Amino acid sequence: MIRVWGRTNSANVMKVLWTLDELGLSYERIDAGGAFGRTATPEYRAMNPLGLVPALEEDGFSLFESNAIIRYLCNSAAPNSPLYPGAPRARAVVDAWLDMQQTTLNRPQGIVFSGIVRTPPAQRDNAAIEAALAEVSRAWAMADQQIGGHPFICGNDLTLADIALGCHAHRWFNMDIVRPSLPSLHAWYWRLLQRPGYAAHVAQPIT
Repeated sequence: MIRVWGRTNSANVMKVLWTLDELGLSYERIDAGGAFGRTATPEYRAMNPLGLVPALEEDGFSLFESNAIIRYLCNSAAPNSPLYPGAPRARAVVDAWLDMQQTTLNRPQGIVFSGIVRTPPAQRDNAAIEAALAEVSRAWAMADQQIGGHPFICGNDLTLADIALGCHAHRWFNMDIVRPSLPSLHAWYWRLLQRPGYAAHVAQPIT
């Protein structure tokens, strides 16, 4: 049995749950992180030494880092799935966008999201939010250019790149901010909204 430890309003947990749904895999989710606590216990740290969410458990095996988890799920349960293509060049492109999400998008979007959604107006660092907004706008412009006329980030099929970026796209399009016009990105987001796993796990009120 696959167990996912993490709270449902974590973008990194959303990635894992959406991937599981796309693969048709059964799982149990256990609340952890944020108000639920549990992540500082020795038992949890044995699964995820970072003390963050998510953590995955399966038959005595555990794994942390959301992008590693979704790669593992494809490799172990569906090695021929287009979600994580086997051809070296196609897989490398997916990996590049998975890394881009972690190294380029995460930090500035996290600043904007935390500042706008989770911080009262009187306590916001508006200068930091504005600087991060400019940075994350450039990152989404890169994705917009990459999508171009294709349905998804890496071409005609949904991949793990769409899952990793798509969890942040819902926040991007639903925060009270001024966004640049990125028509390919917007069309891609609307395509994601049609997928049951995205609707169930990602396209929810942002908190």
